[in-house]
Amino acid sequence: MEVDGIQRAVEDEEAPEPEGDVYIPGVHKLENDEVLEADQSVYEMLHQMNVTWPCLSFDVLRDSLGDERRKYPATAYIVSGTQADHSSKNEVLVMKMSQLHRTQKDGADSDSDDDDEDAVDENAVLEYRSIPHFGGVNRVRARPLAPGAGLPPPSEPYHVATWADTGKVHIWDVRPLVESLSTPGYSMDKKRTQQAVYTITAHGRAEGFAMDWSHSSPSSSSPVRLLTGDIASKIYLTTLGTAGFNTANQPFASHTSSVEDIQWSPSEQTVFASCSADRSVRIWDVRVKGRKNVLGIMKSHESDVNVITWNKGTTYLLASGGDEGGIKIWDLRNLKGASTPAPSPVASFSWHTAPITSIEWHPTEDSVFAASGADDQVTLWDLSVEQDEDESGTKEMLNASGEKLKNVPPQLLFVHQGQKDIKEVHWHPQIPGCVVSTASDGFNVFKTISV
Repeated sequence: MEVDGIQRAVEDEEAPEPEGDVYIPGVHKLENDEVLEADQSVYEMLHQMNVTWPCLSFDVLRDSLGDERRKYPATAYIVSGTQADHSSKNEVLVMKMSQLHRTQKDGADSDSDDDDEDAVDENAVLEYRSIPHFGGVNRVRARPLAPGAGLPPPSEPYHVATWADTGKVHIWDVRPLVESLSTPGYSMDKKRTQQAVYTITAHGRAEGFAMDWSHSSPSSSSPVRLLTGDIASKIYLTTLGTAGFNTANQPFASHTSSVEDIQWSPSEQTVFASCSADRSVRIWDVRVKGRKNVLGIMKSHESDVNVITWNKGTTYLLASGGDEGGIKIWDLRNLKGASTPAPSPVASFSWHTAPITSIEWHPTEDSVFAASGADDQVTLWDLSVEQDEDESGTKEMLNASGEKLKNVPPQLLFVHQGQKDIKEVHWHPQIPGCVVSTASDGFNVFKTISV
């Protein structure tokens, strides 16, 4: 693995500032000899980390370094899985990203770097521990831990689930891997860590992508639950009990095509949402007999619904992203039944020009969310931003000649580019405003001046 904190010509105080118009996705086209260069003045932090094989899914691991961390250099732990060129070469990776320093450069204060305690003159560092994983990893999800909590007590595992392209879902205990990265001299039992705690085989040979853990812990009254959805339209429930994990035989089966994403309700422990290539978003309750959905938005998008995210603060809001590139915000209070016509979304955005690959609400700001698309963009949005009464609802972007280029929604805060084939984006729950994204060419870790 290689680590490369993005460095620009501004390291040379005599280097001229780059010239040229701002690149607008869907408007400008890059020539063969052109490359995008980030404007370092709008990033408080921006690092790029390259890996040997693409990691098309990841999750942020909570750590014991505290919440609301705003000082630099920062440290982040993530878990991911590879898509190698051969099934036997794949791995589950637990990574420690450290020395994530402030990279913001501005001509007005470039001379003050020596006095800035947060400024560090070295590249970020990427360390990792791995577990062999037969088959490519379609999706990775870590069991959520309570806000303010560090690692689980020594007696408790830190569970991570991986959806393999072999049709199996494996559950791992990554606690020893995290400990070995954070504790000097820690002795790890490699033989034990390289064996899955449990494997779900109920999906047969049907692989999948949809997966989500419930927001509970082994010490709470509500059991730990894991939902997994496959391309054969089935959703299975796995529960952790005193005897270990157990997968129910009967699947949830209302979708008519591939289940693309699943999200547990942040407020009701038995309720979850799913989306599918059948263009629907459905709401389920695990207590309902027959394993059928109780509410639904049947034609929520023009094409496949790829991803959903449930707002943790305003829990009646659900966002969805479609294969047509659209993003829609739904008020679940408007749903009337399991198969009634789709209500109108409370907000709809069509900025992206290719399928939405990931979407996630900010962990503490109810109106803010991040999205990524196959058009090589990560976008940050704020629904609280409203247009002036004399505006039509979009901002006009002009080029250097004053020509109109494209209408920009006022809720669009930021567009991050430079990665190829972006697959997933997550907020770091303990570092406010920090965003991590993964693509076929590696990871980006950044924090903008907008959030």
